[in-house]
Amino acid sequence: MASPARDRGAATAELVMVLPALVAVTLGLVWLLAVGAAQVRAVDAARETARAVARGDDRSVAIALGVRVGPHGTRVSVRSTGDQVVATAQARVAGPGGLFRFLPGVTVHARAVAVDEAGDAP
Repeated sequence: MASPARDRGAATAELVMVLPALVAVTLGLVWLLAVGAAQVRAVDAARETARAVARGDDRSVAIALGVRVGPHGTRVSVRSTGDQVVATAQARVAGPGGLFRFLPGVTVHARAVAVDEAGDAP
């Protein structure tokens, strides 16, 4: 049977071994949440841009709206195909900083289609 004196510090040693893994997992989960939030904002940017052009707003104003709604660095493009307006939004989400700076960033994409309500898109 082991004496209590020999077991002293075992819990601390185990914690020291597990703590970096827990921090890495937590950082990974936060990173995934950030990418998910950026994807939702990219979808919103594409949708708002398509709606604005479809209702007859100026393209440059609609694109500026999409850029404002999307995550930082969003690029928005619009094209008209027949009676539809198609808007796409794309943004690059940088990787987490600090010790994990080596991780690559992620590019999120979104596409939205709206029926041209103005008759012919500008």
